[in-house]
Amino acid sequence: QVQLVESGGGSVQAGGSLRLSCAASGYIPRLFCMAWFRQTPGKERERVANILNDGSARYTDSVKGRFTISRDNAKNTLYLEMNSLKPEDTAMYYCAAVPSTPEYCYNAYSQGQYRYWGQGTQVTVSS
Repeated sequence: QVQLVESGGGSVQAGGSLRLSCAASGYIPRLFCMAWFRQTPGKERERVANILNDGSARYTDSVKGRFTISRDNAKNTLYLEMNSLKPEDTAMYYCAAVPSTPEYCYNAYSQGQYRYWGQGTQVTVSS
């Protein structure tokens, strides 16, 4: 079993920055695709970014150039650096993961493709 715990959420003014962390514990597979999703009430969870074991990353268009996903495999920790935050970035942010090949992870865009989920951390951006 794998457990994921997010931290680092909070309230920030538009244009500000936040750094989210996701600590993974339990048995971590050698090949472990990880991602950040976000969700607002009444809407489907959307992928923000996903990352392969080697650090290769993909982003949804709305955050390209502003957010950076990274991972520290030695610490079993996933990060999301969020800069130039906008009110529309306000959401509950979730860490997700799934054992997978690099090819699977590269194309893992939907929430149904991930097995493990954290409890979420709230990000609120005020204008």
